[in-house]
Formats: sequence, C-alpha cells, structure tokens
Amino acid sequence: MSTTPYLSDRINNLSESATLKMTKLGRELASKGINVISLSVGEPDFNTPDNVKAAAKKALDDNFTRYSPVPGYPELRQAIVDKLKNENGLDYEPSQIVVSTGAKQSLSNVILTLINPGDEVIIPTPYWVSYSEMVVLAEGKSVFINTDIESDFKITPAQLEAAITPKTKLFMFSSPCNPTGSVYSKEELEGLAKVFEKHPNIFILSDEIYEHINFVDKHESIAQFDSIKDRVIIVNGFSKAFAMTGWRLGYIAANKEIAAANDKLQGQTTSGTCSIAQRAGIVAYNDGLESVQAMKEAFVRRRQLVYDLLNDIPGVKTNLPEGAFYFFPEVSSFFGKKDSQGNVIKGSADLALYLLNEGHIATVGGDSFGNDNYIRLSYAASDENLKEALRRMKEALGNFV
Repeated sequence: MSTTPYLSDRINNLSESATLKMTKLGRELASKGINVISLSVGEPDFNTPDNVKAAAKKALDDNFTRYSPVPGYPELRQAIVDKLKNENGLDYEPSQIVVSTGAKQSLSNVILTLINPGDEVIIPTPYWVSYSEMVVLAEGKSVFINTDIESDFKITPAQLEAAITPKTKLFMFSSPCNPTGSVYSKEELEGLAKVFEKHPNIFILSDEIYEHINFVDKHESIAQFDSIKDRVIIVNGFSKAFAMTGWRLGYIAANKEIAAANDKLQGQTTSGTCSIAQRAGIVAYNDGLESVQAMKEAFVRRRQLVYDLLNDIPGVKTNLPEGAFYFFPEVSSFFGKKDSQGNVIKGSADLALYLLNEGHIATVGGDSFGNDNYIRLSYAASDENLKEALRRMKEALGNFV
C-alpha cells in the first residue's frame, strides 16, 4: 500500500477496492482492442425492468427533482416495511427504515454510527472486500473467523463464541454471501442467534442484498429471532434483485435509535438519495417479483454451466453455491508455479493478474476477500461468454500443468 505524506492517515491506511481495480484493469486492456471477458464485477447483466424505468420517467414528468427527505420518501419507506412484512414476516415501522445511496452507504453508515476506536468487529471470511476497510475507516478492529470450502464457507456457533471478547461490538456477514454464494439455513442462523443471546452488547449487521438470488427454499433472515431482533440491522437494496446497480438505492431496517443515528449521519454527508431512483424503487417493490424470477431462472442455469466447466479444469476445486451469482473456487494448487515469462505465482492476486493478461479473463483474487487460496468469479454474464471464459481459463491454467 503506497502512502502520500500530506494525505490523512485515514485514507493512506485504506486499501483500494479489489473488484473495482480488476474491472479497471480489464477495461484498460479492452481499450487496447483486446477482447476481455469480465467476471470480476458483481453486477447483473440484465436491464432494469421496464415498469421501474417507466416509474423513473414519470417521476421526472411529475417534477420529483427537489431535495428528498434524508431517510427517504415516506412512500418508499412504507413499501420497504410492507416488503419486510409480506416476504420476510418481519415487523418494522417506517421510522426504523433509512434509505441511502446504495447498500454500500448503508453498511458504512451503520459501522460509523456504532464503532468507536478499538471496538472489535467479527467478520467471517471470506467477506465482501469493503467490510474490513469500512471498519478501518471507523478505527475499529476486524476479527476474522476463517472458513473453507469444506464447510461451505459457513461458521459454527462454537467458532463464533470463541471469537467474542469484551471488546466485541458488532458481527457482520452476508447471506447469500458475496463472494461465496453460501446461504445460511434457518437452523444455522438459530444456532448463531443462541450465541448472541448470551452476549447482549453485540449488534448484528446482516447484509441481505442477494436475498432474491437464492436457490434454496426461501431466504432466511437472522432478524426473525425475537430474542435478538432489536440488535439486528438489516441491510438490503435494489441493485441485485432489480438490476438497478447504477441507481444507487439501498436501505437499513433497525431499531429506532440506530435508524435515527444513521439519519443524523447521512444528514451531514449525502442527505437524501436520488429522488428519481426512490420513486422507481417504490414501484419496484409494489409491483412484485416477476422480473426477479426470470433473472433467477437464468442464474440457476448459468450456475450449473459454470459448475460443470470448473470441475473440468485440473487443479481447481469448487463447491455448488446456493445463492448470489459467484463461484469461489480453490486454486492454491497453482501457487509456486511459473508462467511463460518465468514469474512465480505467489498467491491469488498473482493468479488473477495472470488470468487477465494470459487468458483475458477478469476475476478477483481471494486475498481481498480474506482467503488467499481462492479466486472469485461472477457468472452474471451470457452463456456464450461464460463458456468462452472457462475455456480460456482451462487453457491458461493448463500451461502450468
């Protein structure tokens, strides 16, 4: 990590987002006329549904172009409350909802409103790249619980209990998980909830942005357990389910004190998020999940396609993820080997860079997600691009064998 003396320690200590970095490198190669297939970014390759786009156009015509309320329009907050009740069986009031400029801001707001310098935040690995860096910004300390492919990248209650100290303030995780696609069952979440029951000073940040890209029975939220619900902060949004990544629309559901604190922080940073995006979000939630289902069916097909192709590459080990649109295969068998230029592959970052330069496939090294023995690849791409990308990967990795 390079530092610049006149910049703050806060920014000098912060790492660049690995996913955005690989996307940037891929685009640089593409600008030179090289055909790069990007499997690095977490973005559905579908268009935003027509009814949502129509709602945005109507919002413009209706002149929703002024400052919006800091925590979101009342109609959107009510739509979120209704969604949480009807889809998740969870009771909230609009005063417990804060809408932000993407789920990423929602996560950052929560951490900044809860964490003091020195507070510990427990994070299972692998984790989404920005989790630990947000803790750095808050001057907290990340405490990692390591998992692997054998456990489907999920922690046990015993592991959670062992990681808790008097300094633990927050536990944060995602289900379905980015980067592994792992999904916690109700029974598994209940086991974790029983641990939290014994530690009433710990809050739980539950990132549920991939809720609807879920290939098991139904989404389960850890907020369903009444004994800890008041300490759970749900983070969700519209980017993945409704292919609204560029709209930047996310939210939290939390107890009233935490919601008010997030409102207060947001009032001094960004204020209310885009008025047009919010009006579109109201329609997205109120009109149902038909477009989501069509997207999910495509992801189910692609998941099987990529699973079969990965299993056909010698030296690659993978599991079958139950949600999201990622694979997190183990690739440590290639570490220590040399490429055609004599460069030694020392870890996942080197391997991801090799795949980009040699195979023209953009992936992300697992080191940025807390597990260096793996790489992340997204299957939010066309069947044709996935087939070609995995063909290139097999060929490039075959050069080591």
